Amino acid sequence: MSLQKSAPSIYATLASTLMQFPADDDPVNGDAEVVVTGVPFDLACSGRSGTRLGPNAIRLASANLAWEGERWPWDFALEERLRVVDCGNLGFDYGEPQSLVDNLETHVTRLLGAGKRLLNLGGDHFITLPSLRAHARHFGPLALIHVDAHTDTYSGGTRYDHGSMFYHAVKEGLVDTERSIQVGIRTTYDRVSHPFEVLDAAWVNEHGPAAVVERIRARVGDHPAYLSFDIDGLDPCYAPGTGTPVSGGLTSDCALKLIRGLKDLNPVAMDLVEVNPAYDHAEITALAGASLALEYLYVLAANKR
Repeated sequence: MSLQKSAPSIYATLASTLMQFPADDDPVNGDAEVVVTGVPFDLACSGRSGTRLGPNAIRLASANLAWEGERWPWDFALEERLRVVDCGNLGFDYGEPQSLVDNLETHVTRLLGAGKRLLNLGGDHFITLPSLRAHARHFGPLALIHVDAHTDTYSGGTRYDHGSMFYHAVKEGLVDTERSIQVGIRTTYDRVSHPFEVLDAAWVNEHGPAAVVERIRARVGDHPAYLSFDIDGLDPCYAPGTGTPVSGGLTSDCALKLIRGLKDLNPVAMDLVEVNPAYDHAEITALAGASLALEYLYVLAANKR
């Protein structure tokens, strides 16, 4: 199987889709297996705004990664195994967060009903909640693999808050907490009543990616898993362009190995959130985001064997 990428144009100087995958504004009826969706929403952020520009920044940086053929460390070409399209950015009424919730849930529900899998590019981390709702209706409660500096289980936030999504996800029964795990945490949380297993950043940095993958695999098993990757899970030296940077985080190498370790598990969706290009330098953060998203696609392709 070989999927042709978009034909080059003499006028195209920058990538307009992730990895120059074909653009498709009606992916429900197409033959793609995975649909990339940009969600340019940052009305739920508590710090620096600007993550609404994240999806396009990730796409532009992915031009550095877009070549055909085998890609290290994989031994196959992605386009030979997986059909991927980019449907562009989700539309909603700016200034009205509920329209984002409604439109994203509808979008995800339609694609899942058509047998597609999703890769969502944020936007702030709030976008995970409506996506999780749609996925949980389709798959039942999901195993959550959450990489972040923050647990995002804080109950004191507003209705639309990028720090309370997983508090609501637990209350709504969207995730199976016994199969869920958070990686890279390095901010305070209630360790007595906290519902998730936590591998904090100090533990991760001391024990290394192989030990992290072992813990994830033991926790998640073969349960349908939702991977939510906040770019601030990386240390700011690897991801300066984000709204709430916290020192002491993961290396990009560790994060890539973590995602590769999901091979042979059952990941059904990923979102990559909180890339804020206004605070980025030399596209370091956007490139990290694009690389992590691409690694996830390779995992899906490898799992087809």
